[in-house]
Amino acid sequence: MTGPLVPFREVVLKVHSRCDLACDHCYVYEHADQSWRTRPRTISDDVIFRTAQRLAEHAKAHALPSVSVILHGGEPLLAGPARLRRVCEVLTSAFDGVAELDLRIHTNGLQLSPRYLDLFDEFGVRVGISLDGDRAANDRHRRYADGRSSHPLVLKAVELLRQERYRHLDLGLLCTVDIENDPIAVLDALTELDPPLIDFLLPHATWDDPPPRPDGSPTAYADWLLAVFDRWQEQGRPVPVRLFSSVLSTLSGGPSLTESLGLAPTDLVVVETDGQLEQVDSLKSAYEGAAATGFDVFTHTFDEVAAHPGVRARQLGLAGVSEACRRCPVVRSCGGGLYTHRYRSTGPSGEFDNPSVYCEDLAALVRGIEARTAASLVAPELTDPAELAASQRDLTRMLLARLNADVEERGDERWARAWELAAAVEASEEGARGLDEVLSHPYTRTWLLRALEALHERPGEVWDALRLPAYLAAAAVRAGLDLRVDVGYTDGRLVLPGLGELRIGGSGERGTARVRAVEGGLLVRRDEGDPAERRITLSSAAGPGWRPVRRLVVPGGASGPALDLVLDDLDPYRDCFAAPAAAALDDRAAADLLGRIGDAWALIGAKAPLRAAETAGRLTTLTPLTGLDPAEPAVGRHGRGALGIAADGSAEELALALLRGSRRAELQALADVTDLYAADGSWEHRIPWEEESVPFSRLLADTYERTALGAFEPRLLEGVPQALDTLEGAAELTVSGKRLLDLMRKEI
Repeated sequence: MTGPLVPFREVVLKVHSRCDLACDHCYVYEHADQSWRTRPRTISDDVIFRTAQRLAEHAKAHALPSVSVILHGGEPLLAGPARLRRVCEVLTSAFDGVAELDLRIHTNGLQLSPRYLDLFDEFGVRVGISLDGDRAANDRHRRYADGRSSHPLVLKAVELLRQERYRHLDLGLLCTVDIENDPIAVLDALTELDPPLIDFLLPHATWDDPPPRPDGSPTAYADWLLAVFDRWQEQGRPVPVRLFSSVLSTLSGGPSLTESLGLAPTDLVVVETDGQLEQVDSLKSAYEGAAATGFDVFTHTFDEVAAHPGVRARQLGLAGVSEACRRCPVVRSCGGGLYTHRYRSTGPSGEFDNPSVYCEDLAALVRGIEARTAASLVAPELTDPAELAASQRDLTRMLLARLNADVEERGDERWARAWELAAAVEASEEGARGLDEVLSHPYTRTWLLRALEALHERPGEVWDALRLPAYLAAAAVRAGLDLRVDVGYTDGRLVLPGLGELRIGGSGERGTARVRAVEGGLLVRRDEGDPAERRITLSSAAGPGWRPVRRLVVPGGASGPALDLVLDDLDPYRDCFAAPAAAALDDRAAADLLGRIGDAWALIGAKAPLRAAETAGRLTTLTPLTGLDPAEPAVGRHGRGALGIAADGSAEELALALLRGSRRAELQALADVTDLYAADGSWEHRIPWEEESVPFSRLLADTYERTALGAFEPRLLEGVPQALDTLEGAAELTVSGKRLLDLMRKEI
C-alpha cells in the first residue's frame, strides 16, 4: 500500500459487549463474526487507561486538533454510571492540553435516565439513539429476547433527551432501513420527534449474504429511500438527513458526509472491551475475524494499526474501489459503497474488490436525488451574468474583510484610519457604488491576495495592505465625493486603480500624498508640509506628470455590438500573468494597439456576431504582456474581466486572442465561485484533437474554448461533440458542470 499514513480521528470504544435487546439485524450478535462471546462484558481500568494513553500519544504525534471517541457496545449504558464516569475521567485527563476531545455515545436508549444524562452533561458526552421509525417499524427488529416491544421505552428516552437541560447533548436518531416498512410513516415518526439529525443506515449485507428483496427489484432500497426523500422535500427538509446531505454535497462538488458513501479515507478504529484493536465494526458481517488486526492497546500503537493492510485498503480513496466502480460516473457520490458491503468470498476479484451489493440501489439513489434537485443545485452564475458579477464582487469584498481582520490583529493605526475612511465612503449611496466599481477592477483582487500572502509570510509587513487608501481615493473620485485621503506612493508614482498614474517624485522615492476628490478630477499635495497643490483633470488626455488609463470605446452598429475596454498598462498589480507585463506604452504605441484591437473587434462582429456580444459582456481590461504568442492570451490571478495580450499581434491574431481569452476568463470566474468539477486529476480523459489523455480540467477548458472559436474558425469544432460526450460521462462532473455542458451543446 502506498501513500501517507492516515491518522485516526475517530475511535469506537466498546465499554460493554452485551445488549438488553435481541435485534435480529444486529451485525454484532447475528452476523458472521461471533467473537463477542469471548469478550469481557465490561471494559477494565487497564484497557481504559492504556486506550487513553495510546490515543493521546497518537493525537499529539499527528498534531490532531480533535479526536472523537464513541462509547459503544453491545449496549454501552449496561456498563453503568460508575464505569462510564471512569471512562470519561481518564480520557478527559489524557487529552488535557493535547487535543479537543469529542465524546459521544450510541445507545438503544432503554437504560437512559437523568442520572446518565447528568453525567454526560458534566463531560460533554453527546447521545445518539437508535430508532427505526414508528412502533410497527421499530418492533420489526428491535425487540427484547421474549418478543416484547422496545418502542415505548425508546420514545421515553428521546423525550428525556429533548428536555431543555439536555437538548444540547442530542446527536440525533439512527434508523436502519427495512423496505418492508412504510417509508412515509418511518420519516414522519422520526421528524415528529424533532431530532437534530437523522441517519439512515442500509442493513449490513454482502454478496454472500445479500439483503432481502421481497419483490426482486434491484433498486428496492433506492426506491424506499427516494420515497423518504420526496416526503422530506415535501415537508421542507425539517431535519438534516445525513445520507441525503452527503449526496447533495458530492453532487455540488463537496465532500462526502458519511463513511457509508464517498471516497474519503477512513479514519476510524475500534477498541474492544479486552483492548483488542479492530477495523470498522461492520466487517463482522463479512466473516469470522474480518475486523481483527491482531493488535491490542497494551503492546501496539495506533500508528501500527493505521499501517495494517486492512485499514490501509479503506484509505485509498478512488484507488481502493473496484475497476467497475472507477469507471462509474456516480462513484464520487457513492464511493463504491460501504467497504463491508463489497465482500464476496468467491469470484475473480479479491474479497472486497467488488462493487457494493447495493450497487444498483446507490446509483439509482444518486441519480434520483440529482434529477429531483438539479435545478436548485445549479449555480445561478452559469446563466445570469449579473449573478456572476455580484458573486465576484462578494468574493473580493470577502478578501477585503479578511485582510481587515488580519491587519487589525496587528494594531496598525494607519490601517485603522483607512478602514474608518472606507466606512465613510460606503456610508453614501454614491460612495458605495464607487467602491463597488473599484472592487470590480480585476487587479484589486491581485492586490488583496498579495497583501494577505505578505502578512502571512512576513507578519510585520503591512505595506501592501496600506494600498487601501489608493482604492478609496479612486472610489471617491468615481463617486464625486468631496473627500481627503492620504495615499501612499512608491518609486515616485502615485497610482489610482483604474484611473491613472501621477509622477509625484523621483525614482525610488516613497511617501504619502494628500489626495482630495473634486468635481471632474482631484487635488494632490505631496506630503503634509508641501504647500504646492496640483490639480488633475480626469480626462483622456495626459497632463504634466499625469498618465490616465486609456480606454477603447467602439460604438455598436452594423459591424457588431459596442465595446468598452480599459487598456491598463499602469496598475502595479498587473504583473499577475505567467508572461511578464510590458512597460507602460507611449502614446503612439498605445494608439496603434488600440487601433488593431478595434480592427479585431470588427472582424469578430462580422464573422461571429453572437460571440462578439458574449465577449463584450465579459472583458473589461486588457494588459500588454511580453513574450506571448499574439493569438494566445493569458489569464492570471485577478478578478473577472482581465486579459493579458501581446502588444504586437495582427488584427486576426488579436481577434482569436479576444475570443479565447473571453472564454478562459469566464471559466476562471465561474471556477472562483462555484464547483464545476471535483477530484480533478483522479482520472485522465482522451482529448480528441491532440490524441492524448489529460485531466478533466484541461479537457473542459479546451472544449469550452473551442465551442467559442468554432464560430470564427469552424475547423476548431472538429472533435468537440466527442469531447462533450466524454465530459458528460465523467465522474468529476458536478450538477453545475453538467449545466455548463448543456449550454455548450446548445452553442454548437
